[in-house]
Amino acid sequence: MTTHDDSTAAVADWLANFSAALGRGDVPAASALFGDEAYWRDLIAFTWNIATLESRSGIAAMLLHTLARVQPRNWVLDGEANKGQGVAQGVVQAWFSFETSVGRGKGHVRLKDGRCWTLFTTLQELKGFEEKRGETRELGAEHGAIRGRRNWLDTQAAEAAELGYQRQPYCLIVGGGQGGLGLGARLKQLGVPTLIVDKHAQAGDAWRKRYKSLCLHDPVWYDHLPYLPFPDHWPVYTPKDKMGDWLEAYARLMELNYWPSTECLSASFDDASQQWTVQVMREGQPVTLRPRHLVLATGMSGRPRVPDLPGAALFRGRQHHSSQHSGGEEFAGKRCVVVGSNNSAHDIAADLWEYGAEVTMLQRSPTLVVRSETQGRYGRLLYSEAALKAGVSTDLADLTVASIPYRLVPKFQIPVCAQIQRDDALFYDRLRAAGFQLTFGEDESGLGPMYLRRGSGYYIDVGASELIADGRIALKSGVGIDRLTEDAVVLNDGTELPADLVVYATGYGSMTGWAEALISPEVAEAVGPCWGLGSDTSQDPGPWEGELRNMWKPTRQTALWFHGGNLAQSRHYSRYLALQLKARMEGIDTPVYGLVQPAA
Repeated sequence: MTTHDDSTAAVADWLANFSAALGRGDVPAASALFGDEAYWRDLIAFTWNIATLESRSGIAAMLLHTLARVQPRNWVLDGEANKGQGVAQGVVQAWFSFETSVGRGKGHVRLKDGRCWTLFTTLQELKGFEEKRGETRELGAEHGAIRGRRNWLDTQAAEAAELGYQRQPYCLIVGGGQGGLGLGARLKQLGVPTLIVDKHAQAGDAWRKRYKSLCLHDPVWYDHLPYLPFPDHWPVYTPKDKMGDWLEAYARLMELNYWPSTECLSASFDDASQQWTVQVMREGQPVTLRPRHLVLATGMSGRPRVPDLPGAALFRGRQHHSSQHSGGEEFAGKRCVVVGSNNSAHDIAADLWEYGAEVTMLQRSPTLVVRSETQGRYGRLLYSEAALKAGVSTDLADLTVASIPYRLVPKFQIPVCAQIQRDDALFYDRLRAAGFQLTFGEDESGLGPMYLRRGSGYYIDVGASELIADGRIALKSGVGIDRLTEDAVVLNDGTELPADLVVYATGYGSMTGWAEALISPEVAEAVGPCWGLGSDTSQDPGPWEGELRNMWKPTRQTALWFHGGNLAQSRHYSRYLALQLKARMEGIDTPVYGLVQPAA
């Protein structure tokens, strides 16, 4: 029987051998320490990219290109090793720290039969450019008698007045939601002059303006922003207006340079000067900004998709995309058709029903549904009070999730998905009996892989499924819309649904749609789609990339970056995007290994 001491010794030996091979530049010896099935996921420590190498040969090729520059050293085991469970049964795993020529990192290794199965390396900070925190925090006061003293408020006011006018930001973030604010806070702590622009009148308005019943579908432990976690008394599921207030307070407390009521109109990059020219309209006044880097932080989705339906111009009722739905108050007693069956469709259908509307959901294709309580029990184990009591901090949880290469995520999730189906069999039987078409992914791997592959196709149930199961929300499934008339939605099976309101919960395009609109179709085409892994499953065409396309890493357009995802992803990956931008600002050499080439 292998003990903790044996496991720790095994990892320590492997790490020592790996360190020695890298130290003497012996790439064949280093790559020979990996198994026949081997993965190395690197978050900017070796590659200045977010990349996964999936074979010994791929690992060797990466090291041949990067080892002399990176000069990795001081590989130190962090705590004891332990043995994996479930899919990772018998695998020995441990955390470690290391250094490179420019920074300090943290990593994780999993060993199978003495050789590496998965290696995970991350850059955590840049040497000489560390965040000022703890013992190195700023004093905050300037003691002594100083003529013409400028206090904190004076300094903040001067910076706010100058940035974007007398002084240009190094980085411009378009989008002031949780993603843009969290990244802005990271850059602020690293001393990168940054400006955030958003079209809404106040930070948090993107949440406040949605329908009344909206709340976060993920629990509070999963949703913290960088530096300022939610208080211990915060509710498990955050209501949308409370979230809006938190984001507004966050922008002020983190002292972010934030321009509300500012619409980004266009952007162009000049190769000669290596800077952007960005036209914005700030409170009705045109402003030209010239940042070095442009980050589109508009969520993980692009522009709303609204179907072009025959007869839409004839329809006398109301019709709008789900993103424009502010609530069901005015539709009491009205006949409402919700087109779609994912998160927004369910939320809006339930919202309308609560206000007394007669609601029909139109389900055009199968949907993955998981109860929120069950998802918390199986899908968010690392983000919970129990995890915190066990010593798993939010940061450690983020790193643990990220340590699993995307190729292996389905393998880890298939047994979890099967257990969820067993636990909630009665729930799923009732939905099927109502005619609801269910899926758990083409490989039965469940919510996590589906989210990574397509960012849609699912509903985390917070109550609407019960309304469908017992018929309070009517359902038409497996059909599409043929046309609209003056007062009805006509389906392609001939059914007519009388309607006063049609809500198109039909999703969004890729984030590169914003690049097409703001920059050019040519740039959008060169960059390619955002999100998806290339899994060759529904709505995620190949080839396999092994990382989320174009997210938080260099793209094929110089100085253009995309930032988004759910709250946990935005929190975690904002660290690596911020470090990439800081390194460039300070003139640190950042050659990118593995920049994805355009599809042939």
